[in-house]
Amino acid sequence: MRRGAVRDGGQGAAGDHSGLRRTLGFRDLVVYGLLFIAPMAPVGVFGTLDATSGGAVALVYVVATVAMAFTASSYAQMVRVAPQAGSVFTYARKGLGEAPGFVAGWMAMLDYLLIPAVAYLFSGIAMEALVPAVDRWVWTALAVVVTTLLNLWGVRAAARVGFAVLAMEIAVLLVFVVSAVVVLARDGAERDWLSPLTGDAGFSMAAVFSAVSIAVLSYLGFDAIASFAEEVTGGSRKVARAVLFCLALAGTLFVAQTYLVALLTPVSSAELAADPAAQGSAFYDAVDASVGTWLHDLVAVSKAIGAAFAALAGQAAAGRLLFAMARDRRLPRVLARTDSGVPRLALLVAAVVTMVAAVWAAQRDDGLDHLVSVVDIGALTAFVLLHASVVGWFVVRRMDGPPDWLRHVVVPVLGAAVLVAVIAEAARSAQVVGVIWLGVGLVVLSVQWGRTRPDEPAEGDGKG
Repeated sequence: MRRGAVRDGGQGAAGDHSGLRRTLGFRDLVVYGLLFIAPMAPVGVFGTLDATSGGAVALVYVVATVAMAFTASSYAQMVRVAPQAGSVFTYARKGLGEAPGFVAGWMAMLDYLLIPAVAYLFSGIAMEALVPAVDRWVWTALAVVVTTLLNLWGVRAAARVGFAVLAMEIAVLLVFVVSAVVVLARDGAERDWLSPLTGDAGFSMAAVFSAVSIAVLSYLGFDAIASFAEEVTGGSRKVARAVLFCLALAGTLFVAQTYLVALLTPVSSAELAADPAAQGSAFYDAVDASVGTWLHDLVAVSKAIGAAFAALAGQAAAGRLLFAMARDRRLPRVLARTDSGVPRLALLVAAVVTMVAAVWAAQRDDGLDHLVSVVDIGALTAFVLLHASVVGWFVVRRMDGPPDWLRHVVVPVLGAAVLVAVIAEAARSAQVVGVIWLGVGLVVLSVQWGRTRPDEPAEGDGKG
């Protein structure tokens, strides 16, 4: 191993040599990934996707899974090169250099800090619907406190509790699947059996791709698995397998549930398109009409708890990104401290940011729209730099011998092209926020650039 490279998590700041501890197995990694994604993520966006795609909502998730597989493949390539906590921040530094690495980490930070806020708010909204006497911001704040305490307890303990929550979510999903199959066998389908794949009123590939630009956002979170690379037993190959497995499993669950609910939906995709207000509740409306209110309530409770623990996984990943960037002197060094193998200060900073954003949004009628409109630009931009880092490391720098042209050129180039198309389809407000955040990051980078030489490796990193 090169002198100065990180070994088992490297050093913390200010003489703290404890680093991060290797306590996670393959199952734990998959739990964190699926918690962050949420097995029933399509529930909230089903109506929008159905209306946009002309009824071909299951096909949308098939295409979206294939599209995100390009990104998962690039993660699998780079985690073997740099099995460190910084994830895309570290990968871009290795493949592209210090400045692009900082930009990748900075843009990913926007996503990692705000996605948990969205999840906490979803939890608060769901709990307020079940207990209207308590305001949503109270439930939101309570969810932040509970999950933060679990993260501070330690990654292993949080993974154990997360596994129980994930098992509950999977059980509720299975109840829905079984109930839907029984209803379809007894009463038949409301739409043609192939319509979730072909559309209920004619097929349009343009409409499908337009919906894919929304559906890929359901998958954000599988990449958080790479943030735990320094805490997994068994090496980087286990992380790479977990990333790919998590994406494949999530895609299968998404396709199955959207296929079934599309068959149960009593209104057409054209009617949903003409009534935007009905799109948000379309999944629940289909369940109410075909199965009953009891399943609606069960799904709502599952979403309330599941969203809070999706935020737990996101907060844990955000804390490790802050830890890694601080360890490499791109954020205040104090954030690189660890205590018994847990980056508690970085986790607390991430928790405070998400608490402020989530509670602020919970007190506004349009708060959720504001958050959702900006959370994804950061991740998608970081993913583009991830793909570029694969080309940079394996093809331009040829650090691991002759490149594999399929894995190291074709896949990352196609993956980047898909992501650029999704960014182009994003809301203009989200694009503006992304540009502003990028501008702030470039200012921070320019200040740091004046303090250290561009070719000077940061602590914990060896020159690739």
